[in-house]
Amino acid sequence: MAQPATEPAEAAEGPCSAPLAGPTVHPVDEKLSTSRLVPAALQHIAAMYAGVVTPPLIIGQAVGLDAAGMTRLIAASLLIAGLATILQTIGIAGFAGNRLPFVNAASSAGIAPMLAIAETTAPGRQLPAIYGAVMVAGVFCLTVGPFFGRLLRFFPPLVTGVVITLIGVTLMPVPVTWAQGGDKTAADFGAMKYLALAAFTLMVILLIQRFGKGFVKQVALLLGMLVGTLAAIPFGMADFSALKSAPVAALPTPFAFGAPEFQPAAILSLCIVMLVLMTESSAGMLALGEICERRTNGGTITRGLRTDGIATLVGPVFGGFPTSAFAQNVGVVTLTRVRSRYVVAVAGGALLVLGAFPVLGAVVSTVPMPVLGGAGIVLFGSIAVSGIRTLSEAGLDDSSNIILVAVSLGAGIIPLAAPTFYVDFPAWAQTVLGSGISAGALVAVLLNLFFHHLGTRSHAAAALKSS
Repeated sequence: MAQPATEPAEAAEGPCSAPLAGPTVHPVDEKLSTSRLVPAALQHIAAMYAGVVTPPLIIGQAVGLDAAGMTRLIAASLLIAGLATILQTIGIAGFAGNRLPFVNAASSAGIAPMLAIAETTAPGRQLPAIYGAVMVAGVFCLTVGPFFGRLLRFFPPLVTGVVITLIGVTLMPVPVTWAQGGDKTAADFGAMKYLALAAFTLMVILLIQRFGKGFVKQVALLLGMLVGTLAAIPFGMADFSALKSAPVAALPTPFAFGAPEFQPAAILSLCIVMLVLMTESSAGMLALGEICERRTNGGTITRGLRTDGIATLVGPVFGGFPTSAFAQNVGVVTLTRVRSRYVVAVAGGALLVLGAFPVLGAVVSTVPMPVLGGAGIVLFGSIAVSGIRTLSEAGLDDSSNIILVAVSLGAGIIPLAAPTFYVDFPAWAQTVLGSGISAGALVAVLLNLFFHHLGTRSHAAAALKSS
C-alpha cells in the first residue's frame, strides 16, 4: 500500500509514530493494562521457552555436565535471553535495540557447530573452546553489523533456506537419541519403555495441536512435556534429585566452566554461523516492521544486530551461547496482533527472573530424556519445515537454483550420513566441514556467488542498488 506523500520518511524511527487521525500512540509503543500485558507476555514465554533451553540441554549433555552443571547452563541461557530481549525492545537511543517486539535468545543454529567443536576438543576443554569461539563471533557481529545491509544480497532465500533446513535435519539425531534414553552407554539404551514414553509425548502434542484452541494450542510443546513427565513418574523414569541440590536464587558465576580458549577452526565455524544468524535477524526485523506497520531501515537493523553482537559477546562470560532472533515470537505477534514492545520487554524480565532462580532451571533438567525426544522431533522438524517454506519462495523453477540447493544440501548431509567422512582431514577442516550447517552454508554462499554474481555485473549492480 502506498504511503501518504505527507508522511515523513523517518517517522518510524521516533519513539512514537502519529497516524494522520491524531496524536495516537503507535501500537508498538502502546503500554497495555496489566490484564492485557501479562497474558500477552506469557504467550511469548510459552512460545520461546523450549527453544531457549534446548541449546544448553544439548550442549550440556554432549560435554558430560552433571545435574548441577546443567542447571547453571540453563539458568545462564535464560538470564542472557532476558537481558538481550530487554535491550532489544527498550533500547539505548541511537546505539542498540531495534525497539520492536523482538525476542532475542540462544539460537539452535549454533548447536551443530558447537557439537562439532566438542567432538574435536579434549574433555574438560570443550566448553572453554566453544565459549572462546562464541565471543569472537560476537565481536565479528559487532564489526560487520553496520555494513551488513550490503552483504544481504549474498544471503538470499536460496542460501538461508538451505541453512535453516539443514539446522532441522542435522539436529534430528539428537531427539532420536533422547527418545532411546539419552545415554548410549547404558545397558537399556533403546529399551521399549523409553520409546513408548517418547511416542506418548509426541501423541499428546499432536492431539493438543489437533483439538486445542488459542493459547492451549500455542503451548502444545510445553503441555506435552508436562504430561509426558507426569506419565513417567509412576514408572520411575523421572529423576527429581536435581531439585534438591539446586540453589533457590543465585546469579551465574563468570567463567564458571573455565576461561575461554581461542581455536582458529572453531572461531571460523562460529563466525559462519553468525553470518547466518545475522541474516535471520535482519529478515525477522524486516518482517516484524511490516507486521507492526513501523518501517525498518538500515539504522534499525544496525541497532538490532548490535544487540545480537553484545549478547553473543557477553553471554559466554556467564555461560550463554550465540544469540539471535526467535522467529516463533514473530509468529505470536502475527497471530495475536498485539504489537506492543513492552509486552515483549515484560517477557524478557520474566526470563531474567527465571535465570536468577536456578531452581526453576532445575525443573527443566528433570524432564526425562524420552519426553524431550518426543518433543524434540516436533521442534527440530518444524525448523526444517521453515527452511523448506523459505526455499519454496526462492525460485526453484530455475535449474541453476535447483543445482545450488541440491549440492548444498548434499554437502550438509554428508556429516550426518557418514560421520567419519572427514576423519583424515586436518583438525580445522573437521571442525568446519564436520558441521552440516557450516558446510552447507559455505557451499551455498560459494555457489550463489558462482551462479548469480561472478561475471554477471548487471545482476550484482542491481542487487547492490536494492540492498
